[in-house]
Formats: sequence, structure tokens, C-alpha cells
Amino acid sequence: MNINLSEIIPQITTLVTTHGLKLISAIATLWIGWKIVNFVCKGLQHWFHKADYDEALETFIYSLASTGLKVVLIITCAGIAGFPTTSLVAVLGAAGLAVGLALSGTLQNFAGGVLILMLKPFKVGDFIESQGHSGKVKSIQIFNTVIHTGDNKRIILPNGPVATDSLINYSAESERRVDFLFGIGYDDDIDHAKSVLLKLIEADRRIHNDPAPFIAVKELADNSVNLVVRVWANSADYWGIYFDMTENVKKTFDQEGISFPYPQTDVHLHKAGE
Repeated sequence: MNINLSEIIPQITTLVTTHGLKLISAIATLWIGWKIVNFVCKGLQHWFHKADYDEALETFIYSLASTGLKVVLIITCAGIAGFPTTSLVAVLGAAGLAVGLALSGTLQNFAGGVLILMLKPFKVGDFIESQGHSGKVKSIQIFNTVIHTGDNKRIILPNGPVATDSLINYSAESERRVDFLFGIGYDDDIDHAKSVLLKLIEADRRIHNDPAPFIAVKELADNSVNLVVRVWANSADYWGIYFDMTENVKKTFDQEGISFPYPQTDVHLHKAGE
């Protein structure tokens, strides 16, 4: 078999020259375009921040714009490299449909993110409880909501269940009710205990006078008379009041001779035959 190099070399040169230049152009366009997309998205984010838009909306649109522009850039670069973009778009569309059916949960999370931004059940900075987790909302993204727990753990919640399941927003209202339950002995004076509790409440300026504090006997338990205490305060003061009040009640009850009963069992022994 005779190989005519004088015929092959020009063909190889033409192939490399034609497609090589296209490939180099595509790579250069991708590199420059990627930089431009990042610059545009950061500018968009800066504009949203300067315009004082909701931080959740800002994060969501940034993620959506960044992903969309980069997909368009990749398809454009594929066309520059010589790939038939019409066929590529058709293939991507079919693949997207198949992936969409396979990842229906992901689409649900996307729809959940849109609902969260529209209905605003919470915003960045709120303290929420959802799907068995609680924490402060750090960001609302396309598919997920990121919260940080009190012990600084990052939890990523899918937006679908967050938008459709029950959710508690502890920051939605400016005021919250703080509930306590204190048990005293059956031999203790109920009125005296209530008077001590009321003085402790009045001494704490964080507790509101309206609605008025509520103190009452909730139940006569097996080992104690349980007093329920309900006070109102600013949501931000909830835990401070809860911990301080609990400690102060224990110290003051000890000083006033009011007991805190603990569960006990009386055992009666009988001799055989009695």
C-alpha cells in the first residue's frame, strides 16, 4: 500500500487549521465569557444590595441568572467550535426532559423556592423550625434554604418540603409568650408562692405589663402543686427571660422556704403472715 504524503499533508493541515482555529476561538470565548458572566452577576448582586431588595430574592435571582447565562455561553461556544447548535439544543431539550422526569423532586424544590420568594413565609435572618430542624435562615437558594443552628451547624433544607409542609417562624411576630411551670410542695402556701413569682416578674423590665402576667394553679400532680406562669416579652428577649427567670425562681424559693418536690415512692414492708 503506497501512501502519498504529498496529498495527505495538505488535508491534515487544512483540517487542523480549520477546526483548530474554531476550537481555540471556542475556548477563548468560553474563558472570556465566563469572566463576563461572573462580572455581570456580581454587578447585578451589587445593584440588588444597593437598591435594598430582600436578601432572599437577591440570592435567588443571582443563582438563577448565573446558571442561565453560563448554559447559554456553553451552547454558544459549542456552535463556535463547529457543533450543530440546533441539534445540540434538541438533544439538551430531550435530555432535560428525561432528567426532569428523573429529578422531579429537584423541580419541586425549584417551585418551592419560587413560592417562598412570592409568599414570604420567612426571610433571611428569621429563626424557623421545619422538617425537624430549627435555626436562623442564612440564605434562600434556587433549590435549598440554608439555616444555621444555635450550635453553629449548617443545615440545608430542600425548598419543596419547606414551602408545602408546616413551618414555625419564631421571628414573624415582635412579641412572644414565655411559659413556665413550677412545682411546689403540698404543704407550701400557694398564695405566698404566687406573690414571690409576681415580684420576680415585676423586677424584670424586659417583661411586658400588657398583656398582664398570668399565674395560676395548673394541676395537682402526684408529688407537687404545679403553678403555670405566662408572661409576654419581645421575641429577641425570649431565651434570656426564660433562663434568668428559671434561675431566679429557684434561688428565691430556697430563700423563702418554698420547696421543689421531687418524685418519690413509699415502700411498705409487711412480714409474712401479717
